[in-house]
Amino acid sequence: MKQDNHTEDRLLTPSEVAALFRVDPKTVTRWAQQGKLRSIRTLGGHRRYNESEIQAFLEDSQGVPRPRSAED
Repeated sequence: MKQDNHTEDRLLTPSEVAALFRVDPKTVTRWAQQGKLRSIRTLGGHRRYNESEIQAFLEDSQGVPRPRSAED
């Protein structure tokens, strides 16, 4: 089986995301329910968030410009 050459993002828990935004973990869950954040569900039903997506959301919410990709 051939593997992709890209590295997978680290997955963050709601508590880790909440610490980055300085909000309650329930707020992070609410954002996911509202579609503001995309979450992945574990087999046990817990939410996890891709670190790169959270970093992008954090930068956007603080008004910090992100470098443009070749696709932009």
